[in-house]
Amino acid sequence: MSWQAYPSWLNSGDNAWQMTAATLVGLMSVPGLAVLYGGVMQKRWSVNSMMLTFVAFCLTLIAWCLWAFKMGFGNPIAHSGSGVFGTHGFLGTMWGEGGSVLGHVGEQGQALIPSITEGPPFHFPTATLVYFQFVFAAITPILALGSVLGRVNFKAWIPYVVVWITFVYTINAFLIWGGGYWAAHGALDYSGGYVIHLAAGVSGFVFAAVIGPRLQRDREVDAPNNLLMVMAGAGLLWLGWNGFNGGDSYYAGANASAAVINTNLCTAVAVMVWIAWDYIFRDKPSLIGSVNGMITGLVAITPAAGFVNGYGAIIIGVVASTLVWMAIRFLSRAPMFRNVDDTLGVVYTHGVAGLVGGLLVGFLAEPSIVEYIGIGGASNIPGKAGVIHGNWTLLRWQAEAAGWVIAYTGVATFIILKVIGIFVPLRLSDEELEIGDHAIHGNEVYPSDIPTLGGAHAPHAWQPSAAPAGA
Repeated sequence: MSWQAYPSWLNSGDNAWQMTAATLVGLMSVPGLAVLYGGVMQKRWSVNSMMLTFVAFCLTLIAWCLWAFKMGFGNPIAHSGSGVFGTHGFLGTMWGEGGSVLGHVGEQGQALIPSITEGPPFHFPTATLVYFQFVFAAITPILALGSVLGRVNFKAWIPYVVVWITFVYTINAFLIWGGGYWAAHGALDYSGGYVIHLAAGVSGFVFAAVIGPRLQRDREVDAPNNLLMVMAGAGLLWLGWNGFNGGDSYYAGANASAAVINTNLCTAVAVMVWIAWDYIFRDKPSLIGSVNGMITGLVAITPAAGFVNGYGAIIIGVVASTLVWMAIRFLSRAPMFRNVDDTLGVVYTHGVAGLVGGLLVGFLAEPSIVEYIGIGGASNIPGKAGVIHGNWTLLRWQAEAAGWVIAYTGVATFIILKVIGIFVPLRLSDEELEIGDHAIHGNEVYPSDIPTLGGAHAPHAWQPSAAPAGA
């Protein structure tokens, strides 16, 4: 068989868009979240925050290519609906399809995604699909990281990311996206409101509860060291989300465009609603608050972006921004939340927002939206209409799938942390907590050229030159 640059099944436009979308999502992690975390934390934690992000991205890619992709998405499509809680037992197809995907990256992309497989096959290679799904997997523990910044042990973070991706992310992805129980029963999560954001919020909250709070002075003086970095990171998140949601139709068509405009519209509404609540209760709008509103809007529209119309996107922005703002102000005072030091409030901006967005899919899913090529509209696929169109079944499955993600992710994360804690301390030592970046990485984000201005722990690389002879 002769070699072909463009096999008959490959659509160069679809392939180019998927790789572009994947790159946009990758930019959300590095540098997006790395820069945001580096700017929002105190100066002495900036380097550590960025390094933790960078390492998680690397570790996830290695695990994803060697075994995790096939655990979550499998190959081929014949077993759709089996696997976890399916007809083949508790683990079934998911684990039976484990192993490396590296020998098949040039073949036509295949996966256990029912909504995709009801239409035509992927028009791009497996390599594109693997990378596209990797960037989603990588950002999930990075988002959860925001809950434990300022005290998590770098050495414990390394095994945690690998084990969590293997035993938590892949299972949720398989159940909801890969043809498992929730997918087979019609639950919808367009781009990861449940698989990514709800799971990140829950796992981050559990991690923060297990590891304990930051130093008291870090909690009392919780001031960002560089708001320009925060805003640059936030901008990368917002625009990167065009790939996050725009790529999940898996073709460069009408649904990709609808998902992108819904994403941006919902986010703009959420930011302005957040600012309105700031004016009502605080008199002054906050930049950090506005970024939280932006993240809330992006997260809440994620499970719904390709399933609702523009009015639905506006409703999601208003409802999610209001509920998350209120949760941070009032729910955070409840003992369960007050006693857990969630550094960046991930349980609210990702956990609560992802849950709200996923449930609103059950209310607002629009049957006239054209989702995939070869399918006239969602009305041709049972269960894609929401409550406003007289269908309560979808809301039921959205609620049950959310309950699973919360319960399983919470319990599994707790077990993983306790096991890792037997071998490696989860928390930095008291001395390391006092010093920060210098103790862990040997450098700082704003080093001084003159050692005496860099503090007691500054590096002493610079030395005055010797005076010339005869001076």
